[in-house]
Amino acid sequence: MNSSLTLPSETAAPTTRRILLIAGAAVIAATYLYLVLVQPAEIAGGAGTPAGLITLLGFLGGGALLVAGILPGLNTQAVVLMPVGIALNISFGQLAGTLGLPIYLDALGTVLIGVLAGPAAGAATGVLSNAIWGLFNPFALPFAAGSAVIGLLAGLAARWGMFRRLYLVPIAGLLTGVVGGLLAAPVAAFMFGAAGTMGTNAIVAAFRAMGDTLLVAATKQGLTSDTIDKLIIFTVVALIVYALPRRTRNAFTFVRRHRVLLGASSGDAGSRDESAAERK
Repeated sequence: MNSSLTLPSETAAPTTRRILLIAGAAVIAATYLYLVLVQPAEIAGGAGTPAGLITLLGFLGGGALLVAGILPGLNTQAVVLMPVGIALNISFGQLAGTLGLPIYLDALGTVLIGVLAGPAAGAATGVLSNAIWGLFNPFALPFAAGSAVIGLLAGLAARWGMFRRLYLVPIAGLLTGVVGGLLAAPVAAFMFGAAGTMGTNAIVAAFRAMGDTLLVAATKQGLTSDTIDKLIIFTVVALIVYALPRRTRNAFTFVRRHRVLLGASSGDAGSRDESAAERK
């Protein structure tokens, strides 16, 4: 029997995770506001400048707190699936960068995991993808927080039935792209001088030639590239998940519980007794 002065472990663990999630979100939001409000000119020099270091640590630290709060609540199914999403993100992202495309394709795995395993798994996949990718492509590191938000939104779109109504899938992609573009623009503008691939650089240059400031040009480029990118990715993910055998789709707890896809069966009594984290 628990003492009245002892917090039950079942309550303590979710509370700790909640604190980590709130702290991570707060750090990311503060870093984003710092970039937008201060607009430090020296940050374009990269992480070697004080402003660049603050930004890098802010986004990565916030992302690390989010992952620490998310991972303990994921089921084994989601954890096993996440490496697949990470591999897809890095391989397609590298391909898009090598080809100089004006889109990114680096969230394919994040959205796929978000749809099949839920928003928490999608967010963790986004953060971990950029962290691992950043080991050999430092440009990816500061965008980890934005990738987490994309995974979160993909999972929420699936939970709210937008993949069950196929005409809503492109709309979900467009809305996610708007959010992703707005989050990425200050990082791209003030940390990297809006430098990206040959395709995105051309878009920024076009807006700059029209008289836009660096931040405005980076924001317009982000809104242009991200909305197209996420529209394509969400549509491709929908095609992938519906191409899977129905038995395979229904094997995912999140898909069953929230009837994410057309024809998905509701969870049975056993699955309804699983942890609250799996319901996310």
